[in-house]
Amino acid sequence: MAVSNIRYGEGVTKEVGMDLQNLGARRVCLMTDKNLSQLPPVNAVLNSLAKHGINFQMYDNVRVEPTDQSFLDAITFAKKGEFDAYVAVGGGSVIDTCKAANLYASSPTSDFLDYVNAPIGKGKPVTVPLKPLIAVPTTAGTGSETTGVAIFDFKELKVKTGIASRAIKPTLGIIDPLHTLSMPERIVANSGFDVLCHALESYTALPYNMRSPCPSNPINRPAYQGSNPISDVWALHALRIVAKYLKRAIRNPEDREARANMHLASAFAGIGFGNAGVHLCHGMSYPISGLVKTYKPKDYNVDHSLVPHGLSVVLTSPAVFAFTAQIHPERHLEAAEILGADIRTARIKDAGFILADTLRKFLFDLNVDDGLAAIGYSKADIPALVKGTLPQERVTKLSPRPQTEEDLSALFEASMKLY
Repeated sequence: MAVSNIRYGEGVTKEVGMDLQNLGARRVCLMTDKNLSQLPPVNAVLNSLAKHGINFQMYDNVRVEPTDQSFLDAITFAKKGEFDAYVAVGGGSVIDTCKAANLYASSPTSDFLDYVNAPIGKGKPVTVPLKPLIAVPTTAGTGSETTGVAIFDFKELKVKTGIASRAIKPTLGIIDPLHTLSMPERIVANSGFDVLCHALESYTALPYNMRSPCPSNPINRPAYQGSNPISDVWALHALRIVAKYLKRAIRNPEDREARANMHLASAFAGIGFGNAGVHLCHGMSYPISGLVKTYKPKDYNVDHSLVPHGLSVVLTSPAVFAFTAQIHPERHLEAAEILGADIRTARIKDAGFILADTLRKFLFDLNVDDGLAAIGYSKADIPALVKGTLPQERVTKLSPRPQTEEDLSALFEASMKLY
């Protein structure tokens, strides 16, 4: 198990300057995006850096849903700056970009594809020492402050992929629930759906002792290793928090208890999936994001079409869990019960349908777009969506039930309309 250090509490962001002082940092890179650079979370960090006399440069050009090019732009900035510590203030896009910048600035002779997951990149193990990275998450979703994963859109192939290595995990995650108060409603919803799927997928993933082959050397052991007894604890706990607080956090921005709990759930699910991994909802989400046509979501201040990550993941969840429930149906039934299903008279063989129906009701109550068709896809797009899922072996092979191309086609078709 690998877990970042986590500090939690209202207002703990004010300590970041002291942390950098304690690290002996001389040149700090502060990464964020254009929207956040004007908001309270970044102000809180800037105040702390100023108070403790920290010398820093700010990079606020992070792209929401990053691409290989936006990663490369940030990497160029990091290489020029010769920084000895990094601070990322933002959602998963910012934290992931900062992880990549730290990695390639620490390994300046490496080619970009050296560390990108196979089969798209070479998937080489990271053997260089990285600089300290402090992550200050502002969304309650990705759990990126706890994981060794950085995701981006690989434009040439129109598919999402990433870098996965424990070495890129942040040194410290500062989880300050005050930062979630500035999140608009749909961002709360979509980031919450990411937490939901992280928990569900890591709990139902192929068990760690059934994954093969065994790595020839521990350095080749993947960050995502299948469901395991420790990740299970975190995944189930996160799922219970989502069931209790997500709807409240979305519907009432003043509900500080709900928003604070979702911020914690994001980290808890991150600890779970950061070690167990995710499977089909995530594997299928990457082409859904990568092949986006004209969809622009409400509450996102961006100048490009995008399907928010949490939305791209959750739209296939009813179909996926109906499909995977043949294996470990009892886990699927347990998840349905946590999410509110009455399973007293349920038959174990119906576990997948019960969980799928529970998820559909959950999404319908939260005004989620009615399937892939509602965000611009049609049956004609299914071959391209399947083609974009096939390279995602790092996650799809963690599905408890193996899948053929025909299975993937059927799952995309079943996800065109939800209600």
